[in-house]
Amino acid sequence: MTTLLEVNDITLRFGGVTAINDVSFDVQEGELFSIIGPNGAGKTSIFNTISQVYRPQEGDIHFKGESLMGMRPDRVAQLGIARTFQNIELFPQMTVIDNLLTGRHIRMQRSWLAGAIWLGAAKKEEIANRRRVEDIIDLLEIEAWRKHPVALLPYGFQKRVELGRALAMEPELLLLDEPVAGMNLEETEDMARFILDIKRELNISIIMVEHDMGLVMDIADRIMVLDFGERIALGTPDEVQANPDVIAAYLGSEFA
Repeated sequence: MTTLLEVNDITLRFGGVTAINDVSFDVQEGELFSIIGPNGAGKTSIFNTISQVYRPQEGDIHFKGESLMGMRPDRVAQLGIARTFQNIELFPQMTVIDNLLTGRHIRMQRSWLAGAIWLGAAKKEEIANRRRVEDIIDLLEIEAWRKHPVALLPYGFQKRVELGRALAMEPELLLLDEPVAGMNLEETEDMARFILDIKRELNISIIMVEHDMGLVMDIADRIMVLDFGERIALGTPDEVQANPDVIAAYLGSEFA
């Protein structure tokens, strides 16, 4: 397998608080890699360092062999890394289609003036981008909502739209931050199916942060466990579930 992402010995501090302490891992092409750990373990901070919202004081991060350190977040996105968020970050008064089209912004080549005139190459580009968005709508089964403002959508469908916006960026690596948080069982099962479809049909590698252990153990290829900013385990679901350090982190040392 080919290594897509390499995270080497990163440390992230906020003043006297160490959020991530000397953490390393890699993600292979086509892999669904999950990061788990108690609240405050540093999971979302890992995502923020990959996307370069946060700049680690130590270590390095390589994507397809290129260092991400010091890049602007928009440049990281252009390279092929997209993400979703714990809390839904959509434009509530815009339609589903228009929210998804915001994800196409980094793939558009024409100027805003050409787009306003909407002739020739600019018109062809927008038609192609809308076609790409319609494919995502079909994949995520949100056809019935396509022209509705997202504020009117049920919560589970809003989460699908946020996933769709990330897919619209045409990523090679997708960062999913708690994709099933707040969902009921049926919505969780639907989201799990979409995540697996994205991996298998679109060949997109995925890093998933999630608290739903049933989901993680069912669909992840490998799992990294964090506790207080440190890596305490990395392996297959079976290996992680049997690790005494993981049991102690979740249940307390007296249970380990």
